[in-house]
Amino acid sequence: MNEAMLALWAGLPIFMVHSAVSLVILFIGVFIYMKLTKHDELKLIRAGNTAAALSLGGAMVGLSLPLAFSLAAAISLWDLVIWGVVALVLQLIAFRLADLFLKDISARIEAGDIAAATFLVSVKLATAFINAAAISG
Repeated sequence: MNEAMLALWAGLPIFMVHSAVSLVILFIGVFIYMKLTKHDELKLIRAGNTAAALSLGGAMVGLSLPLAFSLAAAISLWDLVIWGVVALVLQLIAFRLADLFLKDISARIEAGDIAAATFLVSVKLATAFINAAAISG
């Protein structure tokens, strides 16, 4: 039991720093994503728009997946930051391309189109899984 506690105390600061850095990168990614979209997700969600909640939730999961794999594969804090930012940029580019490919997606989300939001989330998650696997090697 004593050895387990020593291991916990030795690893806890690293765990906390890596988790905090990952959460900051995720928060920045979600913020940038919300600025890239034509619609105001938070306003729509507050108004009860399920399609907007689904779309933003999918973006958050889509951003966090490659980031989580970056965290798992990182050998240092700088490694985490570099690969985390690379993962974030790749996901944001993929999300933007998906948004451009799906015509009038913002209008459809604003109108509460669950089918459009579901498809958009699927594209975001499929991209996230591929990027996550590529990052983990």
